[in-house]
Parts: sequence; structure tokens; C-alpha cells
Amino acid sequence: MIQVVVDDLAFVTADAVVRPADEVLNPVSPETSRLDRQAGDRFATLRRVSTPLDAGAAVVTGGGDLAAPFVLHVVIRDSTRRTDREIVRRALLSAWQRAADWGLGTIATPLVGSGAGQLSLEDAAALLAETFPDHPDGSPRELRIVLEREEDRALVEAIVQRRHR
Repeated sequence: MIQVVVDDLAFVTADAVVRPADEVLNPVSPETSRLDRQAGDRFATLRRVSTPLDAGAAVVTGGGDLAAPFVLHVVIRDSTRRTDREIVRRALLSAWQRAADWGLGTIATPLVGSGAGQLSLEDAAALLAETFPDHPDGSPRELRIVLEREEDRALVEAIVQRRHR
């Protein structure tokens, strides 16, 4: 099941939130930086990596001071590759696999990879809908696409309905 909500990702009730990142899990957007501030100092320690990750990877850490106990970091950019549709697709598929491995049922996510110089809102929404597993008995079971602006809701809901059948 996929829902579209307008809220603050840091305060959404879920088992985990998706956090777009670069190869060393640094934030890739102002929204991600804001999420990091809400998550607190403990979260900064939790997201340290010993070696850079490849674009398309996903890893799980604790959520620090966020409402969700876990964070699924999706690596959508590294030192050799910029964000594109295929990297975001691979990162999301990796995230859903990590969620299944950890038994995470409800996932909250922003529009991964959208923003200036990256994917369009339409492409980002379509990728979430296309990649999210449709296994009613499996994990993850529910995806909450969290938007910051009410005016984006109708468009994202239409894309989700069209793509996730």
C-alpha cells in the first residue's frame, strides 16, 4: 500500500525513513540537512562510514532523535556519478531489500532524487511507485510518500495510482 501525505519527515510515524545521501552518507539536499538536524548529534555518529559507498547502495542505521527508530540511507550520488533515474532505481530497490531484511513494515520517504539538477517530481514519484514491492504478506508493507507542499499531493497521488496497480 502506498499513501501520499503532507508532513514533516522527521515526525512521521514509521518503522524507518528513507534518507537520500552521497557516498559517505552526507546530505544531498536542504531537506536532508534539515532531517539530520532533527535527528541530532547521536544520528551524526550513527551515519559515519569507514569507506565510501557506491551510488545505488542502501544501508540501515538507527534514527537518532527522529520519530522513526531506523533510517534507510539511499546513496544517489557518488564522486564519479551524479543522480540519475537508474541510480535512484537501484538505490530504492536496495532500500526495499534492506527493509525486508530488517523486517521493517512501514517506510516513510521523500521524493528521492527530486530537486534542482536532479529528477523531476514526476520521475521521482514514478520510481517510488514502480519499485515498491507489492507483497501484502511481506515486508515492507506500507510506503508513505511524505511531501512538504500540499500543492504537490494531487500530482503525486495520480502518478502512484497510475503506476502501482
